Amino acid sequence: MSDLGDFTDFGDAAGRSETAAEPEPDTGDERGDGAQADGAAEADGETTNGREADARTPFEPYDVSPAGTDRGLGVVSVSRGLRVAEDGDDTAMEAFVTVGNRDSVRLGKYLLVPYPDRELLFCRITALEYAQEFHEDDATEIAARRAMRRDDFEERDYKFVSELDPVAVLFYDETDEEWKRRMTDRVPKPGAVVQEATDAAQIKAGLKIPRDGVFLGHLSVGGEKVRTAASPPTIDYRLKNDYADGDPLVFRHLLVAGGTGSGKTHASKNVLRQFLDTRYRMDDGRNVAPAVVQFDPQDEYAQMHDDNPALDGDIARQFDREGVAYGGYDDTVAFVPEVGGSTYPGEGHRAEQARFTIPFSMTRARPWLVAGAALNDNQYNALEELIYRFFRQAGDDGTYEQFKTYLDDPGLKEDLHETGRVHEATFDAVKRRVRSATFSNVFDQAARPITEQVHEFVRPGGLTVVPTYHINDSRAAVTVVLAVASLLVDEKLSNDPTYDRIKRTPVVLGMDEAHNFLADADSVQARKVVHKFTEAAKQGRKERLGLFLITQDPQDIADPVFKQVNTKLVLNLGDEDAIKSVNIPSTLEDKVPYMEKGQMVIYSPDNSEPVELTGLSTCVTRHGD
Repeated sequence: MSDLGDFTDFGDAAGRSETAAEPEPDTGDERGDGAQADGAAEADGETTNGREADARTPFEPYDVSPAGTDRGLGVVSVSRGLRVAEDGDDTAMEAFVTVGNRDSVRLGKYLLVPYPDRELLFCRITALEYAQEFHEDDATEIAARRAMRRDDFEERDYKFVSELDPVAVLFYDETDEEWKRRMTDRVPKPGAVVQEATDAAQIKAGLKIPRDGVFLGHLSVGGEKVRTAASPPTIDYRLKNDYADGDPLVFRHLLVAGGTGSGKTHASKNVLRQFLDTRYRMDDGRNVAPAVVQFDPQDEYAQMHDDNPALDGDIARQFDREGVAYGGYDDTVAFVPEVGGSTYPGEGHRAEQARFTIPFSMTRARPWLVAGAALNDNQYNALEELIYRFFRQAGDDGTYEQFKTYLDDPGLKEDLHETGRVHEATFDAVKRRVRSATFSNVFDQAARPITEQVHEFVRPGGLTVVPTYHINDSRAAVTVVLAVASLLVDEKLSNDPTYDRIKRTPVVLGMDEAHNFLADADSVQARKVVHKFTEAAKQGRKERLGLFLITQDPQDIADPVFKQVNTKLVLNLGDEDAIKSVNIPSTLEDKVPYMEKGQMVIYSPDNSEPVELTGLSTCVTRHGD
């Protein structure tokens, strides 16, 4: 067997080895490839000018460094297809991101892709991926060991691809001199430059955010505010508050949901302060500032009367530039319910205080106020009969003590039983429930009835706070809140109201810990309350009544009421059931448990695309100690 060294390479047809002799240098004469190359050069208008060509490097080296300055983050890629479809799941669009831009790219970032005719595709990043640049296996022992011994990462060894979700096509309307949007109906060109969206007008148009309205926060991505080249550099998110395209969204109702420590009270104060600085058109043509009535279980909202000492001149100037209402609201009154022997300290604010009681006469139209959660349907029907008979006899000013005396009449019980109106066992059950210490402490206390203070309670442009923190009996607190809230709702819905002040004034009814009052429980009282507030929510636009519900347990709010809420501000929620209940898109749902204090997502289908916001870090009024 011959040695490998004797192996002969038959490299050409003449039987000569390609390595048998050194190649002769090209003399540039008219023989062979050299002449052809020179001829080609001369045909292209080029000449060697006496320069000898090297046959070993017959071509100019390719310059991999492009001239000029890079624009944007990368380019639209077609390596895995480029498709825009009516069904969003069938859309496939990716961008190759260059090495120098990769560290700044984040999920959710808003991008622009130009069309040749100057229209723009507005889109967001929904996925990020590293892919292999070369056909090699980097999941090997050798590759891993080499990587573990290096201190750097060679970006150029990999492709960095961002998956894009088209949101809208932007075009500039020369007539209205503004950017507008339409649905995505075009596919961008392969290789089109992808740029970060930095123009506030384009971003607002792309996300359908109104230019004017009630300020709610700043647009953000991943907890960081979106920045522009303008001054201020942030993008203000506003809730539609005019009649250009329907009714203001405050009358389509708002929900603020957030766990303990998420900043929901801070955010709620900021939003309510903006509503107080607006006016709304009534059916008779008047423009009227709203009356805000806020039920307050923690004694926090009366602080809105006072300035925030942390709000310095720089912050004030920033608020002025962005059109944010701020400062203590002078027309703030704490209407304190008189309940039993409870004492309201009122030390946390300097707002005016007024005391009131719930007159028993309010039960004439609302027997469920004394039903509690204990009466069944048969007993409730008996209660209605007793309430009706009592007020027919006692008149409109009948009191709770008189009602209890009325029930002690043995002739009444016998008469109702014999006539088949109320069974005697049912009568006794109702009597026991009605003679409750809770009702004794709620009705007809030593203060002016709320029905005599309606004109002071509902003030156009005024903030009325009803604190219940001082009430130790939770049933008593619920009775007070439902009595006052139902008075406002009934007057708003009535075609023949008793109090024109309520009917003729826009009302924002704020209810903190709303789950305690609007729960979908299996009791007569709960069903009556839920039905009442559902009807109020349905007619809110027409009657200029807006519900502002604040809760850490949105899953406990009755579904018929919840379905009427158009705008949802969701702060950090740790409970999975609570997160699921707010019914926000899954892309936002996943962010909720990770949000820091003051961060929120907003889902308002009639206002904008669902987006992430960062609230004001400084409360516009006093907040906390």
